Amino acid sequence: MCELLALSANTPTDMRFSFHGLTRRGGATGVHADGWGVASFDPDGRGVHLYREDAPAAFSPIAARVARLDLRSRCSIAHIRKATQGVVALENCHPFHRRWRGREWVFAHNGNLLGPLPGTHLFRPEGSTDSEIAFCWILEQLNAADADPEDLEATFAILVETSRRLEHQGTFNCLISNGSWLFAHASSGLHRITRRSPFGRATLADDDLSVDFSELAGDGDVVTIVSTEPLTTDEEWLPLQAGEAVLLVDGEVVHRQPPGAPVIPIL
Repeated sequence: MCELLALSANTPTDMRFSFHGLTRRGGATGVHADGWGVASFDPDGRGVHLYREDAPAAFSPIAARVARLDLRSRCSIAHIRKATQGVVALENCHPFHRRWRGREWVFAHNGNLLGPLPGTHLFRPEGSTDSEIAFCWILEQLNAADADPEDLEATFAILVETSRRLEHQGTFNCLISNGSWLFAHASSGLHRITRRSPFGRATLADDDLSVDFSELAGDGDVVTIVSTEPLTTDEEWLPLQAGEAVLLVDGEVVHRQPPGAPVIPIL
């Protein structure tokens, strides 16, 4: 299956260090060599920069250049693909992107959904993956509920419920963002780490590279990284339990749905 990566921060922050570690798993230290992608929102959350390629990230000159870009954002999502459904092609590379309610929305998925998937009408998939169909269906559920993306509690409840319904058809680890917040749902495996003052040093698990964040971050900075597997060897990552979901704003968890707990009522 694939691997996911996301950033939520309270000040525009790049994820070059984390993305470099992830790319090593795209064909070098891992088998996720069927494509890669990065979506980085503008600091104001309105526009998004999207880079995708249907090639192994570990050996891609384009991925290497993107890893060096100073893409400072409050929300970013990245993905490396191991194809389970759909051919190796650009249109099947994550993150997927749509525009709804005047905002840009991006989505990435790790897992495999089996059986017939829900039909979509308002949003149509451009590729042939179960992941993109799921994304289109989630947006249609938000639209059908006349959801207000600024109402975090209600939006979170809809995203939890749709994720749980999709989880009944297989493995559904996912990331969704509209630039204002980041939603993460764990089905089989996700981890997160929040970095804040006092910042320390971190070393990548997949390359001989370390960074001292105390030299890069300010005292008030808060940065949360979400990843399929821990990207560093000398930090304590918190695993998300199967069925757990979180909503992050400015690097902080503002809503959390424990596994098995009733879904928060949609008001």
